[in-house]
Amino acid sequence: LDALPVQPEATTSRVVVNNPLLRVVYFAFDAGELLTEHSSPRAVVVQLLTGAIRFTYGGVEQAMAPGDALYLAPGVPHALVADAPSHLSLVMVDAGA
Repeated sequence: LDALPVQPEATTSRVVVNNPLLRVVYFAFDAGELLTEHSSPRAVVVQLLTGAIRFTYGGVEQAMAPGDALYLAPGVPHALVADAPSHLSLVMVDAGA
């Protein structure tokens, strides 16, 4: 995480793994940053590494603390808001590969 510091008033990301089966991305969010609602054709596992975020999926908002993880089936709409400077791990799996 030291290689991806939280930048003031910004969202940054780094792709760690990218192949036909798996994509792993680390994100850093400053407090107040957000990702607007979107979906992925792949299954998604999100884990909060540091900080605090509110993650909305399928119309349900859930507060996340470090160590919390969520699974999203392909196509589930989701969004998030960072309540504190935060680091997030996103793993996308192509279940059909």
